Amino acid sequence: MSFTEIVVRKEVQLENAILLEGLPGVGNVGKLATAHLIAELGATKCTEIYSSHFPPQVLIEESGEVRLVNNELFYWRGKKDARDLLFLTGEYQGMEASGQYELTLKLLELAKEMGVTTIYTLGGYGQGKLIPEPRVLGAATSLEMVERLRKVGVEFIEGEPGAGIVGASGLLLGLGKLRGIEGGCLMGETSGYMVDPKSAQALLVTLQKLLKIKIDLTELEKRAEQVDEITTQLREMESESPDEKQDFNYIG
Repeated sequence: MSFTEIVVRKEVQLENAILLEGLPGVGNVGKLATAHLIAELGATKCTEIYSSHFPPQVLIEESGEVRLVNNELFYWRGKKDARDLLFLTGEYQGMEASGQYELTLKLLELAKEMGVTTIYTLGGYGQGKLIPEPRVLGAATSLEMVERLRKVGVEFIEGEPGAGIVGASGLLLGLGKLRGIEGGCLMGETSGYMVDPKSAQALLVTLQKLLKIKIDLTELEKRAEQVDEITTQLREMESESPDEKQDFNYIG
């Protein structure tokens, strides 16, 4: 038996809105970028999604209270030239293919009812190596959307990503396209080895132009600098000669 329950905390109707998906994935790039947008714009939570397709788990808050794992929707009403935004975030994606489809279909139905007409999914593109200056790669539901994304610096490279786009980031675009919702996926290059705020920062630089908004990136920049320091130390350790490396092998 499976269930998916949508709890509406606040009834919201948006106009010509954009859905931004930032669930956990490679380098947590999309989740970091979405969380930063929610915080900087002061977006308001309106909906919680609970499902047996998430892990059977509760999270423990700082107060000691438990909270069932979920996905959440936040909204922000656009100002001036910026459109209304709806954000999808959470701790987990669905655990199996059928669950991913069920959750995505329910979310698309809800998003359309709330006034969403465009979807941008956000994620990381793992390269298996450290990336000093991450590019933002893209995929889209139409050639018109490809051109729109190219104008703000998103790169489209034949054959990349080679394995396609899996999980919510891919399904929201594919199933959304079948339902007449245009969309695109923005992927920040990342090693895939660690949480990558520098790649999230690259995504946000592009998103500011795409969404016609302005946000402060200082906090992400600080976190990116910390990661740079760690990766620099790793490179130095790797470049040491065998004689310079300390022998940490021991028995006992």
